[in-house]
Amino acid sequence: MSIAQSLLPEFDQEMANTRKVLERVPDGKWNWKPHDKSGTLGWLAAHVGTVPGWYTMTLQTENLDYAPVDGPSYTPPKIENTRQLLAAFDKESAEARAALSKASDGDFQKNWTLLAGGKEIFTLPRIACLRGMVMNHMIHHRAQLTVYLRLLNVPVPGLYGPSADEQ
Repeated sequence: MSIAQSLLPEFDQEMANTRKVLERVPDGKWNWKPHDKSGTLGWLAAHVGTVPGWYTMTLQTENLDYAPVDGPSYTPPKIENTRQLLAAFDKESAEARAALSKASDGDFQKNWTLLAGGKEIFTLPRIACLRGMVMNHMIHHRAQLTVYLRLLNVPVPGLYGPSADEQ
């Protein structure tokens, strides 16, 4: 079995779980945040919703400099409501699945580098980057998003079994 084929079941499960959470984000609370040091609900939801695009980027490039010295810094897409959020997530997760499906084992073994201002933050084999920086990163922020939903009294969906709201 190829690396891609071994990753696809987990990818599909995590994308389905992520969509269940994103569907619950209320438009009327887009600017709400639980603490002054926290990001807004809208920012966090948009971040979670666009992380799947990192799969595609990681598989199709050798590096990303998110703050190049000779050009503009990376700016995330502007997402202003749940409809736009779900559209972006559906598009990026479908593109990511397609890129993942056609990647060879050799593609996963090539190094990928994250840079800031031309300085290396890390270099990892793509497979390690996809598991650590992409999938785990998305799951981490999705968990934060479920706490935001709980604090807003929005029913939290079950992800790995029923939630307290889905007994």
